Amino acid sequence: MNDKNQLKISKSIFLIPIVYVVAIWFIYWIEISFNYNFNKFGVLPRTFVGFRGVFLTHFIHSNTSHLFNNSIPLFVLLSSLFYFYKDVSYKVLLFGGFFTGFLTWCIARESYHIGASGIVYLLFSFVFFSGMIKKHYRLVSLSLIIIFLYGSMIWYVLPIKEGISWEGHLSGFLVGLIFAITYRKKGIVREEHQFTETEFDALFDENGNFSPPKAEEELQE
Repeated sequence: MNDKNQLKISKSIFLIPIVYVVAIWFIYWIEISFNYNFNKFGVLPRTFVGFRGVFLTHFIHSNTSHLFNNSIPLFVLLSSLFYFYKDVSYKVLLFGGFFTGFLTWCIARESYHIGASGIVYLLFSFVFFSGMIKKHYRLVSLSLIIIFLYGSMIWYVLPIKEGISWEGHLSGFLVGLIFAITYRKKGIVREEHQFTETEFDALFDENGNFSPPKAEEELQE
């Protein structure tokens, strides 16, 4: 692969992660700069008005700490998604984001649910379970790295801390698992090694019995 192709691949991998992270910081900057509060645009479960949050919640954050805690895993996991699963990356991100928000809208408590955490759990679950399902050494390694870096995240799919939308986390986690199963044959798939037949292999029949070639005189008789 030449340098031009490598540069093109690098740009495509990091473009969406950078745009996404910059976008959520920019939206938060608008809030604090102009004294807006976008929380009302989050998911408000089982209400018509609150359904708009299914599309908007992933871009809204309550404070700088909330935003910062989501930014790093978002960048890492989105980069992993677009590198290893470029064929389905947009489907996972867009459709997965929608179903994560929709499931949150269906099951969550009556409160505004905001933040990109649902996307983080979606990506975490998808990349991790895809690596395990495919049994591809590079994806398994990536899965182990992710579980090492963000393994404690698993506990926040349970209601163990107030002020956290565990329902949004759980929704993203479940949707990521479903997408990992759905797209198990997409992305990097482990291929069975194909052996090339040699002249030595021709000395054996299909049952593995030695079958030496007949002499030229025998063939003429």
